Amino acid sequence: MDLVLEHDGPVTLLTLSRPEKANALSADLVEALLASVSEAHRDGTRLLVLSGAGQNFSAGFDFTGFELASEAELLLRLVRIEQLLQAVHHAPFATLALAHGRNFGAGADLFAACSVRIAAPDASFRMPGLRFGMQLGTRRLMHRVGAEHARAVLASSKVVSAAHALSIGLAHRRAPRER
Repeated sequence: MDLVLEHDGPVTLLTLSRPEKANALSADLVEALLASVSEAHRDGTRLLVLSGAGQNFSAGFDFTGFELASEAELLLRLVRIEQLLQAVHHAPFATLALAHGRNFGAGADLFAACSVRIAAPDASFRMPGLRFGMQLGTRRLMHRVGAEHARAVLASSKVVSAAHALSIGLAHRRAPRER
């Protein structure tokens, strides 16, 4: 199962569970996330928590087999990811992302779409979409971190550490180090 769903009263925990693929967002995982967020609208969820199994929160878009996909299939996958980002960002309940490890592109966008964002000390973020001519979530990122920081993050495609993410507002809090 690519997504583990747990309920604890009004709290819904969604764990991306593709550790062998660094929790990359496959078409199936995106559809499962969309269905789960949609169900959370109806089931009394007050807090939706997103986390990732294994060493990373999410490596973003899953490029497995992309060279065999048609342009229409790739466009549909990007549209569905954007719909997921919109559903999380505009949810009528609090959304919390717990990021750790290396997070890229749409995975970093999913983190940024949440209303509360906590990064582990080892978390890093990279948004290389402009190098491909496509960047999801640019407006959300700009609202989170400001236009200048968003421009710097997107144009440079450099890795943003948890400490830097916290300093620019991409993360609300850095998780304490494990002892």
